[in-house]
Amino acid sequence: MSTFDKREDTFEKTFVHEEELQFRAEARRNKLLGLWAAEKLGKSPEQARIYANDLVAAETAANASQIVLERVIKDFQAAGVDQSEHQVRRMMDELLATATAEIKAGK
Repeated sequence: MSTFDKREDTFEKTFVHEEELQFRAEARRNKLLGLWAAEKLGKSPEQARIYANDLVAAETAANASQIVLERVIKDFQAAGVDQSEHQVRRMMDELLATATAEIKAGK
């Protein structure tokens, strides 16, 4: 294998690893967001777990972040929870940072 082939292989492996990390972080973010939203919605612990898992399942869609955002906002509006789209987006950003750090730390 030539040096160029080795470099190319290394770049491909790095790309795959980063994509997997991003996918896992977004899935974890969705779970954390679901638990946060479920608390605001007054759901029981079992209902919160189911709600969070539903948001994690959305991660397989092409526009997962938008789907999750819209679902949480819709649920908040239906329940009369006072959270703006901006506040939910900010929480999503914060939870993504938390999820990424947890995954990198091996949690």
